Amino acid sequence: MRQPLLLVFAITLFTACNTETPTSINRQAVFNRHNVHITEVDTLASLSVGNGRFAMTMDVTGLQTFPEHYQKGVPLGTMSEWGWHSFPTNETYSIEETLAPIMSHGREVPYARQWPAGTRALEAANYIRQNPHRIHLATIGWHITKTDGTQVAISDIQNIDQTLDPWTGELTSRFAVEGVPVEVVSFMSQTEDRLGVKVKSALLTEGRLGITINYPYPTDQFQDEAVLFDPNEPSRLQASQPDPAQVTIRRQLDTTRYFTQLQSSVALPTVDATDKGFLVKPEPGQDAWTFDVTFSQEDGAVAKKAFEVLRSDARQAMSDYWNTGMMIDFGATKDPRAFEIERRMVLSLYLTKINCGGKTPPQETGLTYNSWYGKPHMEMAWWHGVHFAMWGRPEVLEDHMEWYLRSIGVARQIAERQGFEGVRWQKMTDPWGGETASSVGSYLLWQQPHIITFAELIYEDKPEKAVLEKYDEVVQQTAAFMADFAWYDPELKRYILGPGVIAAQERFDPKTTFNPTYEVAYWRWALETAQQWRERQGQTRNEKWEKVLSGLSPLPQKDGLYLAAESAPESYDSTYYMTDHPSVLGAYGMLPMTDGLDTAVMHRTFNKIWTDWQWHDTWGWDFPMVAMTATRLGDAEKAVDGLLMPITTNIYLPNGHNYQTDRLRLYLPGNGGVLAALAMMAEEEMWPEGWVVRVEN
Repeated sequence: MRQPLLLVFAITLFTACNTETPTSINRQAVFNRHNVHITEVDTLASLSVGNGRFAMTMDVTGLQTFPEHYQKGVPLGTMSEWGWHSFPTNETYSIEETLAPIMSHGREVPYARQWPAGTRALEAANYIRQNPHRIHLATIGWHITKTDGTQVAISDIQNIDQTLDPWTGELTSRFAVEGVPVEVVSFMSQTEDRLGVKVKSALLTEGRLGITINYPYPTDQFQDEAVLFDPNEPSRLQASQPDPAQVTIRRQLDTTRYFTQLQSSVALPTVDATDKGFLVKPEPGQDAWTFDVTFSQEDGAVAKKAFEVLRSDARQAMSDYWNTGMMIDFGATKDPRAFEIERRMVLSLYLTKINCGGKTPPQETGLTYNSWYGKPHMEMAWWHGVHFAMWGRPEVLEDHMEWYLRSIGVARQIAERQGFEGVRWQKMTDPWGGETASSVGSYLLWQQPHIITFAELIYEDKPEKAVLEKYDEVVQQTAAFMADFAWYDPELKRYILGPGVIAAQERFDPKTTFNPTYEVAYWRWALETAQQWRERQGQTRNEKWEKVLSGLSPLPQKDGLYLAAESAPESYDSTYYMTDHPSVLGAYGMLPMTDGLDTAVMHRTFNKIWTDWQWHDTWGWDFPMVAMTATRLGDAEKAVDGLLMPITTNIYLPNGHNYQTDRLRLYLPGNGGVLAALAMMAEEEMWPEGWVVRVEN
């Protein structure tokens, strides 16, 4: 019998070494055990507020006062799902300019790749990779004047006492300048792209405190840390004051136009243009000031709301969110590992909530700063999305699905160009489904079945005809490609995947790779699920899909171990092949039991990987994947140890972000992976002996 992807938590569960009557979890208490407290400047510990579609990251002052200082930490960004830009060009570049063939399926199949320097194809590939790119909308920071008339530096910020409350989403920042206290409360509306701020300080009375609203220029680099400022920026900006307590700033960045609207509790007599933006100061005389800043694509009046009304609305929305879905309470467990797992859980819940909403799956660094030009990577959509459904919030995953519904046309073009039926989902993309040339991404396969996983999760939560009808085309067209891509090898006398494949473990040549284990298992599961979608709607099983299912290659193995790919019999003989993602574990971790999988072989494979893998050369989601496979194999200790493996790419910073390298200081697939693994462990009641864990929906 086919196993469901998840068990919907319809009742309160209690798991321990003994049985007790379950009681309701005090969810806020679980969260408040892990409030983030900062007492010194730590550039990797900046803190964000957001609503899933829009977020801002703050330094120790509660705003974005020192972006240059935080540049190489977790940068101080202001990013949205709608803020995108393309650099102007007189050239017309097309994806067709980047194509190169690979012998596959008995013919030449074209793939969009990167090219050597000095070629027109490289120019086309680079431009398409870099454009469109997500932009930092603005940085909002304090403008504080010292008694000698100079502006404060980061070294002037004293007595730092900053707390992020993930339950309310509020950031409270206390500090002093020359002995004068400053207290700031910052939060984000959950319905608008609107920042609320309250500041209290004698510096206001003296007219020594205001704000700057600066506009970084986008880079053409892998990263954008919100610190590049263009000398021509003033020409792109226009400010107006509809009334003395409001400021509207229009920015025209080539074809990208948007508005910043500031509403103040008091008059704003100072609105001065600078070389980066504007300096705004409130009327002096009071020791408290509240204001809100709204970012939008359209010019129009923003409804006035008192600070406490905005604050109350945001708190209520956050509380409503956290009081739905699943919660896990490790508080009764004495093992110190449980406290750290709970910390990672709470902060991952918060970070994915504020970074990963919207109608497009997020980029790997969310709404904090750009990696890969701000573009989503659709193979990562699994780690960004499935945990929402597993934790009882499938509506977030449903929002992500909107991307597939509007991007199916481009996916169909890719399949047609390569001579396949159906749709082939792109890897590195944008909100409109654009395709990107990549010497790795274009050959990846594991993003292809994700849409079927997501649709199935949504259907398991809501088994209704309307769900089947809404996702029927994307499910069936996805499966049509999968069945057509599986090629019948006349020598092997079975269907294979590849060549023309790079496995999730990105260590194998696409010209020669075929039958990566995880992908073969995923192909089998997804095609069978697509058949069930047909049956649920009264349709007969597709004959071609059935033929592929019955003739698909078995999971490749050698010496009693599952191989990374059938084309790599040396999978465990080469140090190089023992790096990157141990994705073979995904065949019985990310996936449930599939036909032909041998748990004894997977057990031996798991043990080989556990002891011999080069764990220093891995990524953040590898550790939750290990925990998921250990859970399915019934090893609770290994599941916990996998989650907490002491490797650099498994570090979770004080703010909850999953650190990877100096180049990639946060990595949301790791956070999503923690949540997916914990949901699976809760479903299976897979905790170490002696742990007392409460789970409720």
